[in-house]
Amino acid sequence: MTTEIDTLATALYVRVDDLLKASPHLAPWRPRVGFEPKLSYAELVTLAVMQALLGFVSEARWLRYAHARLRYLFPYLPHQPGWNKRLRRAAELIRQILRELATDTALWSDDVWIVDSTPVECGRSRETAKRSDLAGWAEYGYCASHSRFFWGLRLHLVCTLHGLPIAFALTGAKAVEREVLLDIFTVEPGLLGNRAGPTLLADKNYYGRDFERHLADLGVRLLRPARKGEPKRAGAELFRPLRQLIESVNQTLKTQLDLERHGGRTPAGVTVRVLQRLLALTAAIWHNHNTGGPVIRSITAYDH
Repeated sequence: MTTEIDTLATALYVRVDDLLKASPHLAPWRPRVGFEPKLSYAELVTLAVMQALLGFVSEARWLRYAHARLRYLFPYLPHQPGWNKRLRRAAELIRQILRELATDTALWSDDVWIVDSTPVECGRSRETAKRSDLAGWAEYGYCASHSRFFWGLRLHLVCTLHGLPIAFALTGAKAVEREVLLDIFTVEPGLLGNRAGPTLLADKNYYGRDFERHLADLGVRLLRPARKGEPKRAGAELFRPLRQLIESVNQTLKTQLDLERHGGRTPAGVTVRVLQRLLALTAAIWHNHNTGGPVIRSITAYDH
């Protein structure tokens, strides 16, 4: 019997395969001589999304499950070293596919965005912080939403009201959120250049006269709660329900897609695992939107 995850996997495989046939330069570079990989990049990306949606944090457990249950979809499956190496090399491809799926929905043209950052914990012991390959990028930070300190990174996410990722950045835990947001818009000027100025909903950390002036110059209208000592700002009645919305998107990434249980131990490993989870969320939204799903951001139908 065909399941929802099978349907999504088939649709995603066809979409990625068509994309790579039309734009073969998007695939990671390979020498012209040598053996062709038995697992295509379209299959690799589809498997990566299925791993995230099905909740397998351990790559070893995921590959055991795939070998036992998914051979009818994937005749060849690699072992863990090959899987890990191929996945890390495909990070840029995953980022490109993430954007392709996002722009393949009507949600991409939404003109109301939400921005926030959320912790991506990378370790808990002092020894881990001292010896990890992530030291120097990962650092100690504080999460005000959950009143806790952590050692790791921050995922800065701009998304639509339906939770569709528009842009994102992965930084150290102490990075200033408003500076990262301006960097995102600077690195990707096309986000704003091809649309009417969006309205951006943010929390109190996105403040500052110069910051708001830069956003206004980019055509972005910022709505945020007033800080202590400031007069009441426009849109104050929207912030409570919309704050819950961005928290809901973060919770989807953390609880259903195991964002903080990524298992990465190197910068490349953490990066591709975060991209893997963002792609899984985007793929679910893309599929739900194009098939008329009742809840656009729901991934419950695909987690079993």
